[in-house]
Amino acid sequence: MVTEQIPLHFSWRDGLSFENYFFEADVENDAGKIVVSNAEAVHHIQQAAMGDAGAEQFLFLWGGTSVGKSHLLQAACQQAAAHQNTVAYLPMSELRELSGEIFDGLEQMSLVCIDDVHLITGDHPWEESLFHFYNRMRDAGGHMLVAADTAPAALKTQLADLQSRLSWGPVMQLRELDDAGKMAALQLRAHGRGFDLPNDVAQFLIRRSARDMASLFLLLDRLDEASLVHQRKLTIPFVRDLV
Repeated sequence: MVTEQIPLHFSWRDGLSFENYFFEADVENDAGKIVVSNAEAVHHIQQAAMGDAGAEQFLFLWGGTSVGKSHLLQAACQQAAAHQNTVAYLPMSELRELSGEIFDGLEQMSLVCIDDVHLITGDHPWEESLFHFYNRMRDAGGHMLVAADTAPAALKTQLADLQSRLSWGPVMQLRELDDAGKMAALQLRAHGRGFDLPNDVAQFLIRRSARDMASLFLLLDRLDEASLVHQRKLTIPFVRDLV
């Protein structure tokens, strides 16, 4: 979805919201049962999306491929746009072949979300452009959310000053859910789309497909469409023929 509020033609996916981001679960590990919660990060992101007076101006999110970094950045964009705030979503996986000039003028936005920033660190022209953009955003007073696969201190940046800019606000690690948490996340997603996902089918999907949440959500969307076309409920025999 692209709105007139976005000055660049970079879209976010429909259907990614804070309501369907499953952020807390009980997880078993060698130390026993612990609660994995990303609730604090979600709270900060929501505040920035709304432009709240008490919101952190800069926020850095990091974690693996299954923790929902892109989900949360796109949810923030959708919430900000719904409240008439100007937004820009910049997925560096799609933009790294361009140049840092894409940041020019974006300090006018209320919210800028930069996804997969680790893909441009180590590239001096990109780093210099991002460094100056941080400074302009600070002066303009907008909010900026940045996501990467590792913490700022572990990024292979050439500019030490950029590394410090990346840590200007809270640096928050998003924790990965275990299989039970992923099942609950799938079922929450299914509920939001208006159908039920039985426990046995959810377990089957996690065992038989890629385990990162992005792939699981895409598979769930495809199964939902297939069930509508064939007028079938999601059962293991039906799903087995499709995955």
